[in-house]
Amino acid sequence: MEVLSIATKELCINEEIKAKEVRLIDDAGEQLGVIATSLALSKAYEKGLDLVEISPNSAPPVCRIMDYGKYRFEREKKEKEQRKKQTTIDIKEIQLSCRIDTHDFETKLKHARKFLEGGAKVKVCIKFKGREMSHTAIGLEVIEKFGEACTDVGVIEKKPVLDGRQMIMFLNSKLNVPQNGSKKAPKAE
Repeated sequence: MEVLSIATKELCINEEIKAKEVRLIDDAGEQLGVIATSLALSKAYEKGLDLVEISPNSAPPVCRIMDYGKYRFEREKKEKEQRKKQTTIDIKEIQLSCRIDTHDFETKLKHARKFLEGGAKVKVCIKFKGREMSHTAIGLEVIEKFGEACTDVGVIEKKPVLDGRQMIMFLNSKLNVPQNGSKKAPKAE
């Protein structure tokens, strides 16, 4: 039993097709109309090809005469090419505190800079414990100072936001950010 999964649908081939009638498309792409499944199957076998159910949910199901092995090979080749083109961006997290000392700050800054130079995104967060919640301005100063110290290798993607008992800021590597606003179309002069 040979079945190919596309998105969440499965393709039935040859004898696996259970419908009595199908809408047939030949190997040249021409529609031959609604035909009995046995007749469509014999036409496919005459040409030495397979009968593949393309759209099983329509009434009657749409089937196509094609070389299934070649179709499956080309499909897998396209999927492999798409996977090659995908890029994944890692998100690294740096945790600070309101009462961080200068050496600890510099160490965490060095780590964040290393992550940004490597092309990763950095999530900087400060967790407020106990009475620190009433002094969020101190945490804001620390996190903004951290963001400013990383501006040569990264860009602040999301400004510091207080979310419950923690303040979060996202930094993105300059390697991932398009230069000179190339996202937007150039203005006509």
